[in-house]
Amino acid sequence: MESRYYSIRMHAGRDGNHLSGAERLVPQEEVETVAMAMLQRAGEYDPSSLKISVDEVDSDDIVSGALPNLTQVPVSDVRTGREKAIQALLAAGVTADVAVSAIETIAKGASPDGGNMRGAMLIDAGTGARLEPDQARGIRATRMDILPELFPRLEQELEKKDLAHHRTREALILAAKVLAAPGIIAELCWSDDPQYTAGYVAAPGFGYLRIPHMKEVGDPHGGRAFFCMPGFNLESSIRFLEETPFLADRIGLIGDKSGG
Repeated sequence: MESRYYSIRMHAGRDGNHLSGAERLVPQEEVETVAMAMLQRAGEYDPSSLKISVDEVDSDDIVSGALPNLTQVPVSDVRTGREKAIQALLAAGVTADVAVSAIETIAKGASPDGGNMRGAMLIDAGTGARLEPDQARGIRATRMDILPELFPRLEQELEKKDLAHHRTREALILAAKVLAAPGIIAELCWSDDPQYTAGYVAAPGFGYLRIPHMKEVGDPHGGRAFFCMPGFNLESSIRFLEETPFLADRIGLIGDKSGG
């Protein structure tokens, strides 16, 4: 790529607790605009600490791939939402006990202290063993975005389906990178924002399934799990997720609500 790209990361917190975060990978000419937008977003949460980091990325290291197709799964309550998530994980190759356990763990707080993890659990899809080196920190998927020229089109496509919230865009891009990682067969996620109940399951075979009810309003728990195939190279997968820059160069289908 000809442009110089920079990884921009924002983290805002209060009294040691996470409030807001954001991640972009943008060409040099967009750094100031994007960083200012992150500052504005963080300010909405009244943080006591705010950190923005900007690091140049070697363009030769950037990996590209497509965004997964997005399907909306209509459910009216949390029980049905979690049942749909389990069915999707089974279809992706995760065993039933492991799928159920992952949902229960996120629901009660996946960190050893019972709180939310900053990163994701890394789970063996067959045995359920947690493989992340630090179970409080987890695995942090970073350095991902979409090509600048595709950004407006993605926003338009999401808006057509009433999915214009930045959370959906960011989650879709993150899922694209996760599914491109060696050894990863599925991802499960829902937000720790007490007012945001949606979550998703993503896998190469069916794309990104958005589930509107993965927890009750007011529930502060949320998190993320990456499921890996048995016998994969742990170090190479973690290195890809945490270090390799990824730019989506194609937009998948943004679908209407379906039966899931």
